[in-house]
Amino acid sequence: MSAILGISAFYHDSAAALVVDGDIVAAAQEERFTRKKHDPGFPTNAVAYCLKEAGLEAAQLDYIAFYDKPLTKFDRLLETYLAYAPAGFRSFRMAMPIWLKDKLHMRRTLRKEFHLAGKTPLVFTDHHESHAASAFFPSPFDSAAILTVDGVGEWSTATFGAGEGNKLRLISQLQFPHSLGLLYSAFTYYCGFRVNSGEYKLMGLAPYGKPVYRDLILKHLLDLKPDGSFWMNMDYFNYCQGLTMTNDRFHQLFGGPARRPEAMLEQRHMDLAASIQAVTEEIMLRMAREVHRQTKSPNLVLAGGVALNCVANGKLLREGPFENVWIQPAAGDAGGALGAALFVWYQLMNKPRASAQAPGQDHQKGSLLGPRFSNEHIRNFLGEMQSPHERFDNEIVLLDEVARLMAEGKIVGWFSGRMEFGPRALGARSIIGDARNMTMQATMNVKIKFRESFRPFAPCVLQERVADYFDMRSDQESPYMLMVAPVLEKHRVKLSGADRKKMVEDPDLRQRVNIARSTLPAITHVDYSARLQTVDEARHGRFYRLMKAFERQTGCPVIVNTSFNIRGEPIVGSPHDAYRCFLSTDMDVLVLEDFVLRKERMEKKITEAERAKHLAQFELD
Repeated sequence: MSAILGISAFYHDSAAALVVDGDIVAAAQEERFTRKKHDPGFPTNAVAYCLKEAGLEAAQLDYIAFYDKPLTKFDRLLETYLAYAPAGFRSFRMAMPIWLKDKLHMRRTLRKEFHLAGKTPLVFTDHHESHAASAFFPSPFDSAAILTVDGVGEWSTATFGAGEGNKLRLISQLQFPHSLGLLYSAFTYYCGFRVNSGEYKLMGLAPYGKPVYRDLILKHLLDLKPDGSFWMNMDYFNYCQGLTMTNDRFHQLFGGPARRPEAMLEQRHMDLAASIQAVTEEIMLRMAREVHRQTKSPNLVLAGGVALNCVANGKLLREGPFENVWIQPAAGDAGGALGAALFVWYQLMNKPRASAQAPGQDHQKGSLLGPRFSNEHIRNFLGEMQSPHERFDNEIVLLDEVARLMAEGKIVGWFSGRMEFGPRALGARSIIGDARNMTMQATMNVKIKFRESFRPFAPCVLQERVADYFDMRSDQESPYMLMVAPVLEKHRVKLSGADRKKMVEDPDLRQRVNIARSTLPAITHVDYSARLQTVDEARHGRFYRLMKAFERQTGCPVIVNTSFNIRGEPIVGSPHDAYRCFLSTDMDVLVLEDFVLRKERMEKKITEAERAKHLAQFELD
């Protein structure tokens, strides 16, 4: 038996992943244990969970793999500061203590954390090699083209190559400071959202605007080549030497200073979001076409933070040259931990890749790789809380009851099986509801998630019914909620003249979002798109069977699915986290495995003071 532990730490979204004899046994982000969103610290809790899940001690590890090369990254950091000196001194002064304390001495840190594995070999993979390995090796393809795109690793910001069997090779790269991820983050910052966590908000805002700044971006900010490579004009950016992403010249070009967080969103911000989204999609398409030209492969795998841009992914699938596209569910830094472990097993140890259990099936196990909790654990917890509940010993009865409650308009917190690895809730730690309900989106945003009203919600659709509702082939999958597809014309609702006028003129996005655009208003965005997850029984088990129960009762194979958390908080990891979130919101029902809690039946109603106390524990961003 060979056990390889992969680790990502100290940059963004730390994680650990354990591979045993090529099998992905466990993977989790540290934030789910510490409750600090995007926790960058050493993943002590995630490591402990992975070892416990495998029944191993640290001394039994054969390799410990780290997802990038800190010394090379430090070299890039120093060269950049020297190139801009003395302008970047303030940023340099803030960065150096962290580097000198932890990041620069990663080998020593790993030895300290794993004192029981003192002689275990340490492997430091290249950042984009980790991304590439996380995309190719778990994919369903024996061979595929590889494209990785993010902010920056050591020097690379994008790479492409090819994978064949148990080997991958990166052929070309784009280097810092020219970066699609950092370009998108610059607009994220300028529009008033937090860098490294608010990019998906910018993507959700884009359909409210028009890409009127697209040509301005291409004229002044970057020189885009036909092959997707580009050269950025750094006179407009501040991220190399400063503490902000953009500078005064950038602000003058786009009509004013950066938006303050929580300030009113103007049409200008919506148009900027639409413009950078259009540019991102164009760059991704050009990159993909070049990769296809050089590799001739019908298959493409993607990883890196930019691969979480599901709108661009959907366009790539529909308009790109590849027949099949597979994206690592934990495409960002967290997935690097998994990639590092897989890289060691296949690339360095030269182990053969096993065939998928079913044709076209990947090796990611639905990305349900985190902790699970037994009914006994939950029963004891609810006893301690003295919370009224029901236990269902028959799964069919349980699912029929939950489906009935959803059909009545109830919002359900769903906690079942192993926790998801990656940023998306995939039916294990989800808040779910009836997609046909006109008020569902507004209620979830304002009373459950406490977040911006313009944010869309994702649909889950039964795999066998996807082509009945969305512009996708019946054999196309999106099990990890990483594709956007249009809602079919037959399900769309014709807008009245007043509604069309409101869509263009009303500055209040809450009014725009409440206009029904389809027979599934809770999941249809303003441009008739939906970020969908296809659900099948092999990957999703009980969640699939719940959706089948809902379909039997309503005739509808689509439900709303959003992550089980409130704004500023990581997705819940434990029954305690779920219970606390349930009490802090207007959620109607909580399902913890076989147990059901109903807010209306709780003897002790939570007071506003108690709710405020719960919410105070969450840092709202």
